[in-house]
Amino acid sequence: MNSIHVLGISGSLRKSSYNTAILHAASAMLPEGMSLEIYDLSALPLYNADNDGDNIPESVRQFKARVTAADALLFATPEYNYSVSGVLKNAIDWASRPAGKSPLIKKTAAIMGASTGNFGTVRAQMHLRDICVYNNMLVVPQPEVLIMKAKENFDAHGKLTNELSRDLIRKLLVALAELTRRMKSERELAPTTEAAAVRV
Repeated sequence: MNSIHVLGISGSLRKSSYNTAILHAASAMLPEGMSLEIYDLSALPLYNADNDGDNIPESVRQFKARVTAADALLFATPEYNYSVSGVLKNAIDWASRPAGKSPLIKKTAAIMGASTGNFGTVRAQMHLRDICVYNNMLVVPQPEVLIMKAKENFDAHGKLTNELSRDLIRKLLVALAELTRRMKSERELAPTTEAAAVRV
């Protein structure tokens, strides 16, 4: 079975973040052949186009290298003011450069989120899907992991206790694995197909 390395990205820097917690929950539910690395975005400076190219900060260089090395991304997004957090948007802005050569292009991804409110980050996830589409990423459409009323669904140690949410995360990870393997297979076949077309 082809191995899949996933980069987990939380849009919250809070020490007791529910969204970072669901990434840790996901790390214990991985399907066979999948590994998960959780990345801390706290070192990234605010995006500044003056620092593109040769002036890219080292922390950004390291982040982009981890995105490039990953077979897929797993976003855990909070919802701030009906949208994604500035922290997450900033990271994606850095990764999206340079235009046309971004490590996000054709990268497979899955989205989940937890909030203390009644909507489970549905609006933030909609906006994040739009951002991913603009960057030519391939996002798992279903299942949707929308964890609402987070205070009731995590224990005192930050462990996700809601079994329905845990089951949805498992299914999301399986769907991400299937999409990623399918895309990897298509990329591996593409050179052979192109060579055959040239011979014909």
